[in-house]
Amino acid sequence: MIDKLAFIEERYEELNRAISDPEVIEKQDEWKELVIEHAEIEEIVNVYRSYSQILKGIKDAEEMLQDKPDPEFREMLEQELEELTPKREELEERLKVLLIPSDPNDKKNVVVEIRGGAGGDEAALFGADLLRMYTRYAERRGWKTEVLSASLTDIGGVKEIFFMIEGQGAYSRLKYESGVHRVQRVPTTESGGRIHTSTATVAVLPEAEDVDIDINASDLRIDVFRASGHGGQSVNTTDSAIRITHLPTGLVVSCQDERSQLKNKDKAMKILSARLLDMAQQEEQAKYAETRKNQVGTGDRSERIRTYNFPQGRVTDHRIGLTLYKLEEFLDGDIDEMIDALITTAQAESLRQQ
Repeated sequence: MIDKLAFIEERYEELNRAISDPEVIEKQDEWKELVIEHAEIEEIVNVYRSYSQILKGIKDAEEMLQDKPDPEFREMLEQELEELTPKREELEERLKVLLIPSDPNDKKNVVVEIRGGAGGDEAALFGADLLRMYTRYAERRGWKTEVLSASLTDIGGVKEIFFMIEGQGAYSRLKYESGVHRVQRVPTTESGGRIHTSTATVAVLPEAEDVDIDINASDLRIDVFRASGHGGQSVNTTDSAIRITHLPTGLVVSCQDERSQLKNKDKAMKILSARLLDMAQQEEQAKYAETRKNQVGTGDRSERIRTYNFPQGRVTDHRIGLTLYKLEEFLDGDIDEMIDALITTAQAESLRQQ
């Protein structure tokens, strides 16, 4: 680990010199890439330097103790060692976490898909609750949200919705949300007061960039049709709605939320690109299924990950066994405590596998 950290520190100094070089600054694209790399390793270098200072302090104290100092000086050196040793252990653990290979998608924006599952209208209403939860969470973090495509019920539920969340580290925070979310509550339509169980599925997909996936125009069939609202009433008098079929995979994406055909096509392509990237990554990850089954969630959308229990006011994540008794606040977007616990668990499991 020390050799790797020393190499990173050396690279950090090289980058320091490069990003201050006028000739490099003139080449803006190259300069921006170097600045990003510099920022990515800055925390590791700072922690490593603090760690090195503590190691030096421990070594110096131990060497002075070997010289058999007077009792008063010995006591001072022993006290210093007592203070430095736990700091060394703390920084060692932090460095191990910082050296875990990062997910290349972590810094990306995300496309979130929510679908009502088992439970009919109640499942769709729960889907709307999840939509609000993630929207409020994005607001708390200063992220931007944009609906790409939506199919809603007449009573405000979500049959299916795709929306974009744009913000630094969006995928790194939300990637563990993919899976089946279950709700237990008494529906407003239930006269007998019985608790019903309904589900909604969530898929968090990293936004696909041009370098991530190549879509050939010849592989697409694009159909245009007239957009319609709930119950079939016309909401547009022009053929602005878009349906894109990716012929090799059979994936179909429709978008009719915008009055502009061009805007609908752009949104549909964002959804299609994200889904194709997700398919490619799922296929790659399936090759390592034996390893992935030990991680926090497999990414399988059929996996039940969380239960929202209204009578008890609790939310439980089944992957890590964490229960929070603050359901109302959780559904209002206060989900960082759960996300932090999921990230910490994933990091711990990654360390065990190193």
